[in-house]
Order: sequence, then C-alpha cells, then structure tokens
Amino acid sequence: MTPLLWALGALGAVVVLVIAGIVYLAVVLAWEEQRTLGLAYYGLPLDERRRFRRWLRFHARMLRPVVRLSARFTKVNLANAGFRYQGVAGPKGSCSEESFRAGHGYTPRPGDVFVVTQMKCGTTWMQHVVYEVLMRGRGSLAEQGEAMYAVSPWLEGRKSVSISEAPVVGEERPSRIIKTHFPADLCPLSDDAKYIYVVRHPVSCFASCADFIGANLGAFAPDLDSVRAWYCSEEDMWWGSWPRHVDGWWKLSRSRPNVLFIRFEDMKTDLAEVTRRVADFLGMRSLTPDEVNAVVEKCGFDYMRAHEESFEMQPPHLLAIDAELLVKGTADRYRDVPDALRREVMDWCRSHLEHAEYPLAEQYPAR
Repeated sequence: MTPLLWALGALGAVVVLVIAGIVYLAVVLAWEEQRTLGLAYYGLPLDERRRFRRWLRFHARMLRPVVRLSARFTKVNLANAGFRYQGVAGPKGSCSEESFRAGHGYTPRPGDVFVVTQMKCGTTWMQHVVYEVLMRGRGSLAEQGEAMYAVSPWLEGRKSVSISEAPVVGEERPSRIIKTHFPADLCPLSDDAKYIYVVRHPVSCFASCADFIGANLGAFAPDLDSVRAWYCSEEDMWWGSWPRHVDGWWKLSRSRPNVLFIRFEDMKTDLAEVTRRVADFLGMRSLTPDEVNAVVEKCGFDYMRAHEESFEMQPPHLLAIDAELLVKGTADRYRDVPDALRREVMDWCRSHLEHAEYPLAEQYPAR
C-alpha cells in the first residue's frame, strides 16, 4: 500500500472516530436531559443520584477528547446562551421560555413562601433557613439524603419538583417553599403569600456568578471581562440586571407587608437574628433558644457544605459532575475581584440606581 493510501486510510479512520464521538456526545446529552427533568434526578434516593453521577462521570471520561477538541475552538457567548421572555433574559437548559411563562402565570396559594433572589445571592441558603424555621429546627432533609429540589420547587425552572407535586412543610404553618429569581414585575404576587427577598453586594454577586459559570462551563467558559459585560447588561443578564432586580423588590418591600427584604451579609454576621426575623415574618410562634440554635447549626456553611448533595443548585451534567457550588460563602466575596474590575461593576450599578429608590450607598458603601 502506498504512503498516500496509508494517509487516506488514517484520515478516514480519524473522520469516523470524530463522527462517532459527536454522535456519542449527542446521545449522552439527550440521556442527561431526560434524566434530569422534573423529579427524574432530584426525586431519586441519594444512592441512585450517586449512581447517576457515576455513569455521567464514565461518559465524561470517554468523551474527554471530543470535549477538549471542541473547547479549543469554542467559548460560550453568554448573550447567546439565553432566551427572552417579556424582555427578561433566562438561561437555556435549566429554564425555557415555556417554563418562564408557566411560572409567570402561576396563581399563588395561601401558605406559599417565595424565596426570591437574583442568581448567586443566597437562594439555597434561605430556602434551607425557611425549611428549618417551618420545622422549628427539627428538619431531617440532609440526614435522610433528600434533595432540596425534591421539596422546594423552582417556579420558573425545569429541573425540580413541580409546584403541583411539591409537599407542604411544617405543621404549625403548612407551607410550600418556592424558589424564584423572577424580577418584581414578573413574579406572581398575592396578599395571601409571603415573599422573602435576599440581596447581596453587587460585586460579590458578580464574583459568585463568575465562579458558577466557570464551574459549569469548564474549558468553554468565557473570560472574566466577557462575564463582566454580560453581568453589566440590561438586556443579557439573566433575570435582569442587579440594579433593576434589587430596586424592584425593594419597592415592593416598602409597600407590601408580605415582602421581607434581607441582606446576605446579615445572614453571615447574625444568622440567629435573621432566623428570628423569618420566623416572626411567617407568623410562627417564637422559636425557643434551642430551636434557634438548631436552625443556625443546620443552616451554617459547614453543615451545608458537609451535606452538599442535598443542596445541589442544579443537577450534575457532563461538564460539571462534582462541582463545588458552595464555593466560599463569605460576606466580602467582592474583595476577591481585581480592584479595577470591582470599581467598574460598582460604578455601573451606582449609575443605574442614581434615580432609583434602593439606597445603594447606605446598604453597600463604596468599597
């Protein structure tokens, strides 16, 4: 056989392998999607969720050459990684235009407790605080290996228990704990429901978003400046920009007694006091000191980190099977951002809140 024929044969073999790898990747992605919708993943016992991750890890190893080759030529454009619903951007995959529409059209029921944040501002943490307050510190979600998303539906999400299937939590005040990132003008409001909004320093939020994107996209993740451009955008930032999101919910908290506004940083410095505020807001009988201590212990960073499988913020996927999504949990996460970038993000937020009601300078002085 001539060298030319050898070369053509080798090239043909490479082409066949590449095509086979692409087909394999498509099959795995379809399998992964089917196995993570609704309760298909979060409704499983812990051992079966671990088994799913083992299979996903196996497929990830087999597909590593294809993924690495693709990552050399492709970085995710966050502006194109979303869709829009009534002018508000959302992330493809975990949400969809249809899931946004369903969430927007939901009619709250008496007893519903909405935990609301812009992304990466303590959503899962506050969900657990509300859960433990309703259980008066006697919740056993983590001990039983149950997933938060099997208990608490994500209003506009696709990969959690649905609202119709969600269990009520607690005996004194039977409630459904509903997560949402919706801005104030999209969230369904009712005087019969309660809304707890958590705000976080805008640069800390940015830093946590960058961590989240890096952990989930791996080699496909855009650079930090591209993340900054997406974050400081009225059109592309998922669920709306930080200034718009925070100001909208701040206004509601000033006019509606059923909206409680809490700072992430206050949860870090005095979780016991926040626990008491949440219990009072929900109309619970005053928690005893022992009950408050139990809530604080179970909702502490160390405890939740040790039981992270119960608090996964999204199902595992091919690029992030074992991502540590509770990365730091610090009150001053903004300090990890380079000074120039920190000032740029802060100045952008300040300029967009110049004529707004939210008191940024009071809540988060220039740092």
